[in-house]
Amino acid sequence: MADQDQSAREWAVVVGAGGAIGSRIVERLSGAGLGVVLVGRSEQPLRQAAETMPDMVICTADIAGDDSIAAIRDSLAGPVRMAVNAAAAPMGGAVLDVTPGALVAAFEVKVNGTLRLVRAVERRLEPDSRVVVLGGNLAYDPIPEAATAGVANAALANLVRQLSRALGPTGVTCHVVAPGPVWTERLQMLLRDTAASRGVPEEEVVEDLRSRSPLRNLVEVDDVAWAVEMLLAPQARALAGGTLLLDAGQRTAIP
Repeated sequence: MADQDQSAREWAVVVGAGGAIGSRIVERLSGAGLGVVLVGRSEQPLRQAAETMPDMVICTADIAGDDSIAAIRDSLAGPVRMAVNAAAAPMGGAVLDVTPGALVAAFEVKVNGTLRLVRAVERRLEPDSRVVVLGGNLAYDPIPEAATAGVANAALANLVRQLSRALGPTGVTCHVVAPGPVWTERLQMLLRDTAASRGVPEEEVVEDLRSRSPLRNLVEVDDVAWAVEMLLAPQARALAGGTLLLDAGQRTAIP
């Protein structure tokens, strides 16, 4: 149980806090004055993320399982200003090859995981609290080789609209932050694998990805964390139920 002496302050809950994007979100929300509950499957990355920041609570839990609801709920010490699902769904491959099990696994993390997070924090939410999920531009502009991400994130966007309508009368708003490819170690590893499978230099694959943006830009981790922190502002009420696309102009479809 979290220290009840901290019950007077506002908190954020970040699922996937040990990842590249999640840990940067933690830094941003901590810098905004919130205590943060760090949620993840492995304790060590959470401890690393919490090393240099005050007012952190570590909660080791897998958002893909129902046990995470009680684990997160028991870690809360005060009102929850923001709950973030930044957990990454497992990659499952191309649409013609992906297994139903891979789609289910992605759905458990993204969609059911978000429902579990809401169940865990709903009694602590107050007017102007935020529920934020990380989706992706592939929900709206899919590519065949990323079926799990596209399908799970499309369902996630629908869930957020439904949650927004259900929680809206209490003053709580719900949001999707949907990046394009984010320049992380995970993306770089995928690009190396793609280059190897095509038999081309890695630089060629990276340049092809950059060329999809009119700015020839890739989204950085801090861009995503900035967008999440921005939603703390009172003006974010106007974005309730919506999607913030962060893809440096790559989109060809309209959400």
